[in-house]
Amino acid sequence: MKVGNRTILTEFILVGFSTDPQWQLTLFGIFLTIYLITLLGNMTLVVLIRIDSHLHTPMYFFIGSLSFLDFWYTSVYTPKLLVTCVSEDKRISLAGCGAQVLFSCVVAYTESYLLAAMAFDRHMAICNPLLYLATMSRSLCTGLVAGSYIGGLLNAIAHTANTFRLSFCGENIIDHFFCDAPPLVKMSCTDTQVYEKVMLGVVGFTVLSSILAILISYFNILLAILRIRSASGRCKAFSTCASHLISVMLFYGSLLFMYSRPSSTYSLERDKVAALFYTVFNPFLNPLIYSLRNKDVKAAFWKATQTVRPWS
Repeated sequence: MKVGNRTILTEFILVGFSTDPQWQLTLFGIFLTIYLITLLGNMTLVVLIRIDSHLHTPMYFFIGSLSFLDFWYTSVYTPKLLVTCVSEDKRISLAGCGAQVLFSCVVAYTESYLLAAMAFDRHMAICNPLLYLATMSRSLCTGLVAGSYIGGLLNAIAHTANTFRLSFCGENIIDHFFCDAPPLVKMSCTDTQVYEKVMLGVVGFTVLSSILAILISYFNILLAILRIRSASGRCKAFSTCASHLISVMLFYGSLLFMYSRPSSTYSLERDKVAALFYTVFNPFLNPLIYSLRNKDVKAAFWKATQTVRPWS
């Protein structure tokens, strides 16, 4: 679309990871395998927590909520990634790009809040064990998860609206595997100063408030663990937090690497690889983190498999 001497873009081309046909097929096989395992792993964890009464506790309620979110998280990115690997038509419309940015922001912001809620749950379990079940009632747990989704949606709307008020012109090639704000801003032909200030407020408030909540929770957890006299008791208390800590470090580590640097230092090639960690690998690893180290989940899995009988 022509506006003055500039052509305003109405569609984009997602390059993906490679233009080599043979390498594209290899990547397709790898990403498809990861995607199917991610869907299976997260949904298996959700079903196990739902059907096994021993897992009907606040901690597993949040783990199940995280797995349910990760089930959709990976679906925002991977299908389009698979298409760019095998299709010659790598175009995505402006509306499609906006939808992908919106949904990717919803799941990312929601996971940020949900990880903070899970830290609060671990804080209550270790610092106030006698009041844990009374405090972490079903209504409170449901409210924390619902609040995470509401907060994620509101932030995503602000993020997407602020991004797509910009005009994009020049080459319509995005050297990435999904529509993301940094490469889009690089293509903007309007002033981005207001955009960057708004994004600093939206992203900064969400990330900093969530990280602060997590740090406060774990500071209190550390003090509580240090007051435990027996070494076995301290190890047991810490082990209940280990899986959550790993998830937090993987999620925030990749996000901070991606978005904490000024736009002048943005590198498409480097950040395209880094983006894989929070878009593809984190949802893939989370069910493994929460199941392989968890005796209750493994017991529920074997119990469920033993109740399945072949057709007679």
